[in-house]
Amino acid sequence: MYIFPAIDIVKGSAVRLFKGDYNQMTVYSEHPEEIAKDFENSGAKFLHLVDLEGAKDGTTPNIETVKKIRNACDMFIEIGGGIRSLEVIEAYFKAGVNRVILGTAAVNDEAFLKQAVSKYGDKIAVGVDIKDGFVAIKGWTEKSAFSGLEFCEKMQNMGVKTIICTDISKDGAMKGTNRELYRQLSKRLNINIVASGGVSSLEDIKALKEMNIYGAIIGKAYYTGAVKIADALEAAK
Repeated sequence: MYIFPAIDIVKGSAVRLFKGDYNQMTVYSEHPEEIAKDFENSGAKFLHLVDLEGAKDGTTPNIETVKKIRNACDMFIEIGGGIRSLEVIEAYFKAGVNRVILGTAAVNDEAFLKQAVSKYGDKIAVGVDIKDGFVAIKGWTEKSAFSGLEFCEKMQNMGVKTIICTDISKDGAMKGTNRELYRQLSKRLNINIVASGGVSSLEDIKALKEMNIYGAIIGKAYYTGAVKIADALEAAK
């Protein structure tokens, strides 16, 4: 199983939200590129980025920060947050990103999703953010009509190779991840599943690995010191 340490970006800084609430934000560093370097020095090969400002308005306000992170490390970088056009996808690929994650656009604009998958293949992932059983959109501020499992199956049928699935109720809460959700997904789906939200202990990582989950995102657990990246990598082997 792969470990994806995470950096969430607002105004060029590395931050964390509590359960997706922009009013409950902690700033951890004004130099996210230094955090990325620390991840790499700990042995990480993958990096998960989210532009939290882009998630709200569909632009790329932090693309210069993304370039700094790219220049600071050699990790595989994926990014999500408001990617709703081919122009934005291209801008991120030009900035050196390896994979982009579609969220709101995958729910609201099926034609765009098909176009992106057709053009870029497995360089497109879909973020499935689940709130009360349904897929949430627009920076987690709205709920769609799709149930989580139904939407994941639809993505698989459309040729998406990787989904990043977040249980919003667990995100940033440091109370463990939703193991039952990932157990169900791993049984029903035949694509790469990245677990996100509440992965806060080595026990969570080991449990996900036993389910043959493709990857796990480590966010707040790293920033609070609860999980060291080197230990997470060892547990995921």
